[in-house]
Amino acid sequence: MTLEHTTEPIRIVLIDDHTLFRSGIKALLARQEGFEVIGEASDGLSGVKLVEQTAPDVVLLDLDMPVMNGREALAQILSSRPEQTVVMLTVSEDSEDLTECMRLGARGFLLKNIHAEFLIESIKKAAAGDNVFSPEMTARLVQSLINPGAPAVAGALDSLTQRELEILGHLAAGRSNKVIARKLDLAESTIKVHVQNILRKLELTSRVQAAVYAVQHNVPQPQD
Repeated sequence: MTLEHTTEPIRIVLIDDHTLFRSGIKALLARQEGFEVIGEASDGLSGVKLVEQTAPDVVLLDLDMPVMNGREALAQILSSRPEQTVVMLTVSEDSEDLTECMRLGARGFLLKNIHAEFLIESIKKAAAGDNVFSPEMTARLVQSLINPGAPAVAGALDSLTQRELEILGHLAAGRSNKVIARKLDLAESTIKVHVQNILRKLELTSRVQAAVYAVQHNVPQPQD
C-alpha cells in the first residue's frame, strides 16, 4: 500500500469592497489546484478581524475601501501578525501608495489589470516568501525608493563581508531566505542572520530597501 503525497493548498483571504471582483478572483482560484479561499471581507476593518480569526497563508488586500482603507488595514494586520504575507491588489498606480505599502511590510503590489496567469504565479511566489510586483510597478519602486538623502551610502558596501555581498545580490533578484539558503547550501536561519547584518550595516529597515540599494549600486546578481 502506498500513500500519495499531498500538498496543502495555499489558504487565501480576499479583502475588497467590490463583490463582483471578489467573485471573479474566487472563480479563478477555484479552477486552479493548490488554492483555497477561506474568507472574504468587503472593508478593511472586517478584513483585519477575519485575518486574525483565520490566519491565512496569503491576504489579497485592496487599497481603497470604506470604513478602513488598505494602508490602515495592512498596518493593523502586520502589527498583530508580523509574519503575515499580504499582497496589495489595486487599481492604484501611485508610486507613493506603492512605497508606503512596501514600507509597512506588504509582500507585493499588483495592479488589477494583470493577466490571470500572472496573479496565480504571484500568489505562489508570495506564499513562498518572495516579493511580487506588476511589471510596470517595478521601475517605479526602484525610482521611488532611491533617495539620495538616505543614510546608506555607497561606501557602506565596503563594510559587508563577501558572503553578505553575495546574499545582497540574491535579495536584489527578489529571492526569499529559503531560496537563497538552497542556492548557497546554507541553513535558512544562517541566511536570516546575514540579512539582519546587511540591513544593520547599510542602515536600512527592510529587504525591499536592501534590494533597491543593491540595484542602485550595481551589486552583481546571481545568473542562475
